Amino acid sequence: MCKPPETDSLRIGTCSWKYPAWKGLIYPDRTTLNYLKSYAEHFNTVEVDQWFWSLYGPGKIKMPEPGVVQEYVNSVPPGFKFTIKVPNSVTLTHFYKRTHPELTANPNFLSVDLFRTFLKILDPMKPYLGPLMFQFEYLNKQKMDSQDRFLNLLDGFFRQIPDGYAYTIELRNPNYLNSQYFDFLNKHDVFHVFLQGYYMPSIFDLFNTYVDRIQNQTVIRLLGADRKGIEERSGGHWNRIVDPKDDELNSILTMLKHLQARQISVYLNVNNHYEGCAPLTINKIKQGLTSYSDTRIQNEE
Repeated sequence: MCKPPETDSLRIGTCSWKYPAWKGLIYPDRTTLNYLKSYAEHFNTVEVDQWFWSLYGPGKIKMPEPGVVQEYVNSVPPGFKFTIKVPNSVTLTHFYKRTHPELTANPNFLSVDLFRTFLKILDPMKPYLGPLMFQFEYLNKQKMDSQDRFLNLLDGFFRQIPDGYAYTIELRNPNYLNSQYFDFLNKHDVFHVFLQGYYMPSIFDLFNTYVDRIQNQTVIRLLGADRKGIEERSGGHWNRIVDPKDDELNSILTMLKHLQARQISVYLNVNNHYEGCAPLTINKIKQGLTSYSDTRIQNEE
């Protein structure tokens, strides 16, 4: 894999890591393998989404297993960073319809106590923590009557949770992505997650509109818009590009260059569903960054 011009302000990794189809790309082809340890030889960050799936019913909440947390810590070198999706037992306003056909409120929505429990379990991982991502699903009027109400609830939550962590928010309501929202983030020193895909508008117009409000840190997640289609085309074998997005990637490079010039810390997380193979997409991005760095050096000379 292409090595990027490494900086403390830019980390590029994948969404999850245990894919046997990546053998020969980043993993050795053998039966017994610590996937995370091998992964960390190539990348300095990874997204953990498995702990997001935590809400299974009233009183049925699954937090991370301490042994697994320690296993992950033992598998990575100093300086490695995990970006982690906060459990949906904290971020869901209501239970999913598949478990509760009638709209049923989640009593633990934005529970400070439950979130503190989550942080306590992650304590061994704290030196390795990058952004903690609060992912909120699309909130219709039945679930949240207004953006004002949503931000008021978040305001009370962020005033009570511990300092010392990088908190980020990913919204699935396009109409919430406005000046009021970005002002709220800066007030609380919380950062935005740019989501490319999943029926959300393109991130580039949003970036250009609110670029001056992006402060200190951000996360860019490349997920892709057609999850089912790319699964069919790839056959579930995530080892090749099946839906190239070179024009989009050029725009991503422009974003990264701008953010780096402003010394904004960026985590770029790439999903297999974006082009078909996250490591190969990352290789393209790294090659673009290397070409840009070489060109800049030549111009300076």
